[in-house]
Amino acid sequence: MNWFEALFLGLIQGLTEFLPISSSAHLRIVGELLPGAQDPGAAFTAITQLGTETAVAVYFWKDIVRIVKSWFGSLTGRVPRNDPDARMGWLIIIGTLPIVILGLLFQDQIESTFRSLWIVATMLIVFGIILAIADAVGKQQRRLDQLTYKHGILYGLAQAMALIPGVSRSGGTITAGLFMGYTREAAARYAFLLAIPAVFGSGLFQLAKSLDEPMVYGGWETAGATLVAFIVGFIIIGWFLRYVSSRSYSLFVWYRILLGVVIYILLGLGVLTA
Repeated sequence: MNWFEALFLGLIQGLTEFLPISSSAHLRIVGELLPGAQDPGAAFTAITQLGTETAVAVYFWKDIVRIVKSWFGSLTGRVPRNDPDARMGWLIIIGTLPIVILGLLFQDQIESTFRSLWIVATMLIVFGIILAIADAVGKQQRRLDQLTYKHGILYGLAQAMALIPGVSRSGGTITAGLFMGYTREAAARYAFLLAIPAVFGSGLFQLAKSLDEPMVYGGWETAGATLVAFIVGFIIIGWFLRYVSSRSYSLFVWYRILLGVVIYILLGLGVLTA
């Protein structure tokens, strides 16, 4: 992977990570269309996600500090266990467990079988339709401070589906939130917060592995891509939250379906290899 390809893929990561269109699917597809014509791999994807998740940490820094302080305070009794921020800390921990467990159990498939473009295209279309249904039927009345432990677990299970490229981490959790009656903005905000532990954990794990195999995972090129992903991702977070506060997800639904169909066609013509 040369510098141009790495930085361009970092741009794609930053643009797509927080939108419900699957950043891992886009990296998989774009990697095939670049001059190198190869899948950048699950490791590159996980490492560059450190950049976008750092953008989340910076954007929501005040919220994160407040949640962490309240959570630790609830352990010592200084903060009531039913405090909204303390409860949010527990909900993020509980919601992270499914993706950690399933990620470890299916690590080999995630890095190989699940990255087939036939699967990616199918997931883009199927979960695009499911998102459209959730957006149409969801009551969109619940606020984030009304999040329950039951819903936290369901959010976590939805996030775990993003282990398959094409589903979308934010798309899966947002869809679950809409079905459970949360507002578009509340569902998106929680999707961002919930992703922090899982993505940082996955990215740091792959980064540790890459130290022994720098030529495999890109070395400085990957670091550059991660920086680009951080800058672009930070900008996209603010834009996306403003967008969904007053508009539906239909734009992203149609994009997913169109992209899935295009992938099918390109696979059929032999332009892309599965």
